[in-house]
Amino acid sequence: MNRSFHRNILHLDPDAEVERIVAQLRHDIYNVLRRKGGVLGVSGGVDSAVVLGLAVRALGPENLVALLLPERESSPDSARLARLVCKQFGVTPLVEDVTGALLGFGCYQRRDEAVRAVFPEYDSTYRMKITLPGELLDRDTLNIFRVTIISPEGEEKSRRLRPEQLQQIVAASNFKQRSRAAMLYYHAELRDYAVIGTPQKNEHDQGFFVKYGDGAMDVRPIGHLYKTQVYQLAEYLGVPEEIRTRPPTSDTYSASSTQEEFFFRLPFELMDLLWYALEHDIPAAEAAQEMGLAEEQVQRVYDDLQRKARTTDYLRMPPLGLDEAPGGNGTG
Repeated sequence: MNRSFHRNILHLDPDAEVERIVAQLRHDIYNVLRRKGGVLGVSGGVDSAVVLGLAVRALGPENLVALLLPERESSPDSARLARLVCKQFGVTPLVEDVTGALLGFGCYQRRDEAVRAVFPEYDSTYRMKITLPGELLDRDTLNIFRVTIISPEGEEKSRRLRPEQLQQIVAASNFKQRSRAAMLYYHAELRDYAVIGTPQKNEHDQGFFVKYGDGAMDVRPIGHLYKTQVYQLAEYLGVPEEIRTRPPTSDTYSASSTQEEFFFRLPFELMDLLWYALEHDIPAAEAAQEMGLAEEQVQRVYDDLQRKARTTDYLRMPPLGLDEAPGGNGTG
């Protein structure tokens, strides 16, 4: 057994890690970007709560703008918890409702058109979400999405989406993240501030973000942290317990959907350890023995992680030009 991998491998020294991130964030904003402060969106989730706590330490609450960016399908709990964490860290939030922008883009109309291609009875009285199969450990399943609708009476129906239906739902829904990004940059440019991003390693490296949406930022202070490490910093920083114990949600669709069922397919406590093992070339058999799993279960997780990283590479690429073209030498 390779003892370089064990169940506590992702445990942090929170004091040292917070000090390291705060120093880097302060340096990047003031000395590299030469901005006067920072703007970030606060969603009521643990990631933005941790980034807010770090940013307050780095810049001071007087040099921060915390934006709440709801739209008509946002969970009321999101706004309530966002206000709670702002109060915890001494920041007065600003609210910018992006519903009007989304109506202008036709976000809801375009998405609902695709849903009705699957369920003709679907209308504004229903709620909806899309999900992936959750039985990753137990059988080989591809990342094939299903749409679930919930009637006003609570009846649920779920069907597999065809690729063109999924693409329309996702493309329309992505207006939400891109509208929020536009509002963040408005407030940043208004004050000569930088946009502080909130994605962690899971979201960035597996492609669980919208390019030029929640992937748009000037600094990414927790992008190196696994989700379970974010929770460690949340406890250290004093993020309210209700936020720390709330299941992470996408808060993108009108029906509640956890990030696990929407994209990741595994609990973070398990996924992060197996992802670390994969990244550090720990054979599936060794990781399985340490985690009390079958080798084929670990291999399924390895395959899924690699597939997600590979198919979302384009999201992490900078804009391509002649000098960056594959095989090009930059000459005319």
